[in-house]
Amino acid sequence: MATLVSTIPKVRDALRATFRSGLTRPITWRQHQLYQLARMAQNERELICDALKKDLGKPKTEVLMAEVGSVIERAVKSAEHLPEWAKTEYPKVADWQKSWKPTLYKAPRGTVLIISPWNYPMILTFQPLIGAIAAGCTAVLKPSELVPTFSQLLEEIVPKYLDPNMCRVVNGAVPETSKLLELQWDHIFYTGNGRVARIIATAAAKHLTPLTLELGGKSPVIIDSAYDIDLAAKRILWGKCNNAGQICVAPDYVLVQRGKQDELVKAFQKHYNAFFPEGALDSPLFGSIVSDLHHKRLTSLLSRTKGKVVLQGRADAARRRLEPTIVMDVADGDSLLEEEIFGPILPIVPVDSFKQAINFVNARPHPLVLYAFSDNEGVKQQLVSETQSGGIVFNDTFQQVAVNELPFAGVGESGYGNQVMKHTYDTFTQLRSSIDMPKEAEPYLAIRYPPHSEEAVKALTAAVYTRIPPSRL
Repeated sequence: MATLVSTIPKVRDALRATFRSGLTRPITWRQHQLYQLARMAQNERELICDALKKDLGKPKTEVLMAEVGSVIERAVKSAEHLPEWAKTEYPKVADWQKSWKPTLYKAPRGTVLIISPWNYPMILTFQPLIGAIAAGCTAVLKPSELVPTFSQLLEEIVPKYLDPNMCRVVNGAVPETSKLLELQWDHIFYTGNGRVARIIATAAAKHLTPLTLELGGKSPVIIDSAYDIDLAAKRILWGKCNNAGQICVAPDYVLVQRGKQDELVKAFQKHYNAFFPEGALDSPLFGSIVSDLHHKRLTSLLSRTKGKVVLQGRADAARRRLEPTIVMDVADGDSLLEEEIFGPILPIVPVDSFKQAINFVNARPHPLVLYAFSDNEGVKQQLVSETQSGGIVFNDTFQQVAVNELPFAGVGESGYGNQVMKHTYDTFTQLRSSIDMPKEAEPYLAIRYPPHSEEAVKALTAAVYTRIPPSRL
């Protein structure tokens, strides 16, 4: 059920009042809320799995591994690390400034808005919230209307575990989201696509609201011809099959040298048959497409491709099912290269050299992640030096999201801002700089007051005459 639009400003105002009351400031209070979030994920896991099965056809094991388990682990670990993260810092400064007590306070940003997507609605709703709670913020959660069962479940279970004075769920579609975006927030965290991100960024600009945008794009795979093609195919296909390819870090297309394309196709066919001996159409281990609209979009892309379909995925529109489909000999300008696929279709683009593959990637918007398969350290360094992407992953796909210590972030069209564990905490934290000038410093400050003597001017402008070391190229 959608939240009444007229009540949304009142929800924001109530959360802002909570923040100003200081309720969320004590570290022990934040830790308790994080543990409560972990308890919610653990205790309600069957309801969560059932909801995502109904909305997305998600396999239970996939939900428990990638969504429920990740929320529990990261909430608990964030609570454990929080006292260290939140410590006031005293930066090292020059001796003559030490008496000023330069200090960095870790201040919560305030009342924040978290807008999450439909594809991984559990982790992509609560991963930002973990950081917001840890930082001491209050938050509105706006889950996607495309997963109605899950979104309604959140409205029911969140207030049972988390303090409703700190966190509220707002459900609905465009009218409710539009009302949320009319309001001023202290930070907006959005995960989704670039089209909606531009709408959110425009709305945020009216209030100069800071943003985190976790977007997507076409994440390419480059395969070095010297690498084990069979192993590359296995790992790429596994990454593509997660949530039926409906994830921002899914491999979007593969660049491989022309002479290795047939070998790669055979390897994909081999591993597909191993993963799904009876096919994926009715497999409980393979998810469904989120909506009729997205199913039609994917089948339309396939109907217009000029490439050769070499692994023909069956489709069942009534159940929104689409098996993994591999298309070879895809050329620049093909329908499968028009937009982020966000589904179980994998085009193979043959190239004549490794450099051509790099140029192909660089000619497009910066991806969220660049995947590359190579054992050659020189090749790896070339990719690091000559490409741009949010992340770069060697010799695997998808698994980078399991590393809690690495920031997850895009660049350019794939978004900006960081998340995961401390990086999410930092996103919702303001580093508040401070000094405390002692009265005893007054004799040393005397030269700053006008009128300035010649000696004072010399001292005040000394930095202008800093010696610059010689250098040349």
